[in-house]
Amino acid sequence: MYNKIEIEQKVAEFLLQIKAIKLQPNNPFTWASGLKSPIYCDNRITLSHPLVRTYIRQKLSELILEEYGTVGVIAGVATAGIPQGVLVAQELGVPFIYVRSSAKEHGTGKLIEGEINPGQRVVVIEDLISTGKSSIQAIETLRNAGYEVAGLVAIFSYGFTSAAHNFKDVKIKFSTLSTYSALIDYASANNLISKTELNLLHDWAENPEQWGKELVNG
Repeated sequence: MYNKIEIEQKVAEFLLQIKAIKLQPNNPFTWASGLKSPIYCDNRITLSHPLVRTYIRQKLSELILEEYGTVGVIAGVATAGIPQGVLVAQELGVPFIYVRSSAKEHGTGKLIEGEINPGQRVVVIEDLISTGKSSIQAIETLRNAGYEVAGLVAIFSYGFTSAAHNFKDVKIKFSTLSTYSALIDYASANNLISKTELNLLHDWAENPEQWGKELVNG
């Protein structure tokens, strides 16, 4: 049986251990969007660690079977979802395709790479969920190609309310191995952050955009 809490904590441990996730509430990162953030996540680093890579592959596969049952194909979202998707497709013994963010500018101008078989039931793989917009774009591409999208799985989610709303709007369920709240719970329980840092991390989760403005104004 899939043990959600145990897996959330183990994945949080791995991501912090290999520095795929960094927490710096006192020295925030600036995302490409301009948002100030106390957390930075790069799950591509998991691919360089065989033990972590194997665990994630196995647990993503188990999560798919638990939440969505049997599927005909796995689809990765370019670019970070591609290697994770390949690993999961291999684990489940099913075909793999991937979805581009924009059509090829040469050749056939494809948005989906791989053998396209409309009517198949597909689960989408992402490495990280923030607002979910890129994931939803990929889901719409697959639907337009005739696929039945069962749902989406990812390694980690920031837990933004906007993501939940965005997925609800397109009637797609999404599941992740770990979450921001599970991660900071693990970090706090294992004395990886101070109480002051924990409060800052909680404040960011409540209102990420306002947190950044207050930081700049302060």
